[in-house]
Amino acid sequence: MSSETLNISADSPGDQPAVPGPAADSALLMPILIAPHAALRAKARRVGPGDDDAVRDLIPRMFATMYRAPGIGLAGPQVGAGLRVAVIDLATNNVRAPIALINPEVIAADTELATREEGCLSLPGQYADVTRPAHVKVRYLDQTGARREIEAGELLAACLQHEIDHLDGVLFVDHLSILKRNIILRRLAKEQKQKVR
Repeated sequence: MSSETLNISADSPGDQPAVPGPAADSALLMPILIAPHAALRAKARRVGPGDDDAVRDLIPRMFATMYRAPGIGLAGPQVGAGLRVAVIDLATNNVRAPIALINPEVIAADTELATREEGCLSLPGQYADVTRPAHVKVRYLDQTGARREIEAGELLAACLQHEIDHLDGVLFVDHLSILKRNIILRRLAKEQKQKVR
């Protein structure tokens, strides 16, 4: 799909996404789905021209939800939106650096691997070391519909891959051995059950 097919520009200048401030209206917040919710395993649909309004509404809500959680990344399926949309912000020194990605795809990945601890808002309180390509190049559309590419290493590379995995119905625990994955999922189920009591 060419970038001309989408007209989802936000009311913010340049390619910066419209991001709610720290005192974001709680009406913007969306519930984050917790594993093993079936929507987390569904492959998200590509955003098309008919999705302009939905995406324009969704992105600020996803940022508000991610910031409130708090987290550094959130994908559409995690909030029940079956669209290929993800948001990331690796704020450093309390300076926000929001990235909104529409239809993101990894177009190049390093053969060199890196292992780092990952967690997930859909698996709260669960962490494990995950090995992924150390550097990736990702192509996506920004909120204006412009085609962009980003080359990333370190935490940003891991975060991009993690969020794109979500769009394909993959959780970080799927990169672990079956034994480790089952331990984490059982622990999560037990903790969620105790929360309900």
